[in-house]
Amino acid sequence: MEDHLPQRVRVERRQVDEAESRRANGPDWDRYADEYQATHGEFLGDVGFVWGPEGLTEERARVLGEVAGRDVLEVGSGAGQCSRWVRAQGGRAVGLDLSRRQLQHSRRLDDETGVVVPSVLGTATALPFRARSFDVVFSSFGALQFIAALDVAVAETARVLRPGGRFAFSITHPTRWSFPDDPGELGLVASQSYWDRTPYVEVDDATGVVSYVEHHRTLEDWVDVLARHGFAVVRLVEPEWPEDHDRVWGGWSRLRGRLTPGTAIIAATLRQPADGRE
Repeated sequence: MEDHLPQRVRVERRQVDEAESRRANGPDWDRYADEYQATHGEFLGDVGFVWGPEGLTEERARVLGEVAGRDVLEVGSGAGQCSRWVRAQGGRAVGLDLSRRQLQHSRRLDDETGVVVPSVLGTATALPFRARSFDVVFSSFGALQFIAALDVAVAETARVLRPGGRFAFSITHPTRWSFPDDPGELGLVASQSYWDRTPYVEVDDATGVVSYVEHHRTLEDWVDVLARHGFAVVRLVEPEWPEDHDRVWGGWSRLRGRLTPGTAIIAATLRQPADGRE
């Protein structure tokens, strides 16, 4: 869960469908974008690719493989920092995000850096691109945790990828859902079932409107949904917390990070259709 819990909300665990998730999370990120970029922008880098709060970069991890000369889509691109890094490496990266304000920050960084990321407003469940348009699709803590219709989103990714293409994403490590989202000692004590997939929901006390939703899946769930849509998992990265890294980001901290994984990075390849057709 993110580090932007407002004062006038109550937390619930209940089922939320895709439409309600989208109605909550788009405006939430619009409200939170300025604070997010002010708080985390320097850590992320204007032309930088960081997979999570541990600070593991794509330059070190090499999860995407070669990006130079490739067509690359970032889903949940925010201000486009990761895509800007891909472009600096010679890749043809484009971004997609549900938040208008995040995309305004992306345009700002385009102007400030001179590295322009073409970006569109959209959702992971209805990608506005032709089939087989990309060699790589990735999401660095982007859309996937915030959507209910994960099957639809993965099917959309498979549709826009070319056979043999790479799909990679980082998420809150599923085991973290057993613990309170607290960077201190409270966050080290398991208090709920890992297998409880009930979404985390924030509701505005004044209006009763859902203002934020996050969805939990187990590692088994992630592997299963990828396999159903023709992907083969090729890497699972669980970044270790660097010894000298003292940053606190929401529920992430050195205290927790030195004991339990906070981030999971999954990379998968879209298999060639069995009959050889594309």
